[in-house]
Amino acid sequence: MRFSELKRAIEGVSQRMLTATLRGLERDGLVTRTVTPSIPPRVDYELTDLGHSLRIPVNALNQWTIEHIQDINRARIAFDEKVASSQDLTGRQQERAPRSVRIAPNPAQS
Repeated sequence: MRFSELKRAIEGVSQRMLTATLRGLERDGLVTRTVTPSIPPRVDYELTDLGHSLRIPVNALNQWTIEHIQDINRARIAFDEKVASSQDLTGRQQERAPRSVRIAPNPAQS
């Protein structure tokens, strides 16, 4: 998959973060990187056999998340309310976790 396709497919990821993540995955042997000389250069990434071996456990984790997303969001809301109430008592600002998670469907699972 081309770098630009990956960037479009991953909502909100910066070019810098995607590059760093892909380099780490390449270092770990999960993806291969191929540069085709052109203007601009074409950079493609492909899962290695090791990377493909992660598809089943990652898909299982994704399915678990979809099944439990309401529980996760309720826990986050409860946590945020607890932090907000302790902030009211101390007067200090505390770090806040994201309020909810949005899970996009995985077209590869269809």
